[in-house]
Amino acid sequence: MHAEFEALQFLALRVGEARTSGEVFKRIVDGLAAEKDVALARLWLTLPGDRCDLCRMRELCPDRARCLHLVASAGNPSESKEDWSRLSGDFQRIPLNRQKVGEIGARGEPILIGSDLALSHWSARPDWAIKESIVAFAGQPLVFRGEILGVLALFSRAEITPVQFNWLRIFGDHAAIAIANARAIEVLKRAEEKLRQDEQEMRRITDAIPIIINVLRPDGTVLHVNQTAADYFGHALEGAEIEKLMARITHPEDLEKRDWPNALARGLPFESELRALGKDGKYRWLLVRCNPLQDDHGRVLRWYATGTDIEDRKQVEDRTRNENLVLREELMRSSMFEEIVGSSEPLRTVLAQVDRVAPTDATVLVLGETGTGKELIARAIHKRSNRSIRPFISVNCGAIPQALIASELFGHEKGAFTGAMQRRIGRFEAADGGTIFLDEIGELPMEMQIALLRVLQEREFERIGSAESLKVDVRVLAATNRDLKRAVSAGTFRQDLFYRLNVFPIEMPPLRERVDDISLLAGYMIDRFAKKAGKKFDHIARGTIELFQTYRWPGNIRELQNVIERAIVLCDGPVFAVDETWLRRAPDLVSNSAVALSVTPADNETELIENALVQSRGRISGPSGAAAKLGMARQTLESKILRLGINKHRFRL
Repeated sequence: MHAEFEALQFLALRVGEARTSGEVFKRIVDGLAAEKDVALARLWLTLPGDRCDLCRMRELCPDRARCLHLVASAGNPSESKEDWSRLSGDFQRIPLNRQKVGEIGARGEPILIGSDLALSHWSARPDWAIKESIVAFAGQPLVFRGEILGVLALFSRAEITPVQFNWLRIFGDHAAIAIANARAIEVLKRAEEKLRQDEQEMRRITDAIPIIINVLRPDGTVLHVNQTAADYFGHALEGAEIEKLMARITHPEDLEKRDWPNALARGLPFESELRALGKDGKYRWLLVRCNPLQDDHGRVLRWYATGTDIEDRKQVEDRTRNENLVLREELMRSSMFEEIVGSSEPLRTVLAQVDRVAPTDATVLVLGETGTGKELIARAIHKRSNRSIRPFISVNCGAIPQALIASELFGHEKGAFTGAMQRRIGRFEAADGGTIFLDEIGELPMEMQIALLRVLQEREFERIGSAESLKVDVRVLAATNRDLKRAVSAGTFRQDLFYRLNVFPIEMPPLRERVDDISLLAGYMIDRFAKKAGKKFDHIARGTIELFQTYRWPGNIRELQNVIERAIVLCDGPVFAVDETWLRRAPDLVSNSAVALSVTPADNETELIENALVQSRGRISGPSGAAAKLGMARQTLESKILRLGINKHRFRL
């Protein structure tokens, strides 16, 4: 060895210039083996788990330990003709903590053994050391940023001085840096190659998709288009600026509604429908969706824009819209209020109120007994309003379980509660721009009354499980058969909500006050239901008309409808008639019960409902059912029975 290992400085520079792992390894051992008195130089490294089958499959490694792998070897045998550059043999893989090399790799501490190497317990091959005149060993751990990469070992035919050993340590540090750099370069090259392959594969995939796909840079410049886009537009798109490109291919009427630069600057997904010019010179409707790819800091790396051809859907929508307009005009010409049949004075008063309030956005509270047609009035108001082409959403507040009312009205986010498997929009959100009809508003729980009041005042709400406030433009129509003033006095209905709802009250007259309309209603319903049943009646029995006009009709129009449907099923001849025994009841008692239940405190409701169930023998619906006796809707009574814990089955005989 040269004194102080002066040549190691030059060797370190040569090693640092290498760019591949194999070249680094070879320069390290070849350079050391070229030094005087060095018999053998070897380099062992720990390999990543995915590079070493034995380390990955622990059962094949001794003691299930990690190993040091021989990656480079160079030397000068004295007598034997053995090739010391080969990497096979007994020492090609050394478990950590085994032998002197394994100890260095496990502890990260260098080892220097002097002239007694052949006799030392460290020597795995004393005979070999004696034969090759090897008297000293130096092992240096290769450490980079606290990680032991491997072990560099020298077998010398002369003593290794402490100064030389220190030079070897310095060289080992340089060698560790060179190995780490070479590995990093190789990882980067593998990643670049993988990325290139992935991009090629992605291009092949996107070219096979029959949807227009554009990849944009953050500034909106087109980076790549798939084959479908190239075939559709018929000219080069790559490298074009999105703003200029859209100006060139978008229909002028649609271009005025789009603001691509600001949309891209916001960095949020967006979509739009527009007409795009194809290579055939024709415009077709496309649904364009743009989604950003962002890094961990929210910076946009790419924009992915897709265009789906929706020309056929647009044509169907236009055709349907035109047909609907024709049908709507025809319906408006043939019937002013659709199924609101009659010409009595009380009904004409109600319809006049509808005509006055419909064009406004005023909140309307429709009052009246159950079955009087309050929802028909609400629909008539909507159809004659400026919102007629927007949705009309009807909600029966009494038929929805209390635990689900908030979700039904305002919607919920995915995972907001058990069973919420996906996001659901509520009735208010579905009615945006249109009208929502809250039937049985008097059955709304107190906590929901507060939420409804906020919607009426602020025109905003939150979905369950979300903190985001949603603005909504909805006209509210409400209906009830209860006396809300009494409910306010009893503390079961909020006074401020009552005032918000009672902006324009409309009182629906009961059927008993519309005696002049009964024959018209009966004739209308008989014609409609007979046609469905495939029957035809020449006339109505005189006794039936008289019976209808003298009966009190506690269930109002709904009860009349039920009676007529039942009679149509049973009548076989050309004359429509009703069995008078169906209508033999105590109308005053029924009427009083209905009024009493609408104003009674909650703790007395159970008794009234149970009495009605006794009279109807547990039957809920139908002309003789408990709902008709109490003068309320079947769904409302079912909800009350469930809420009060009444066992309706024990009343059946």
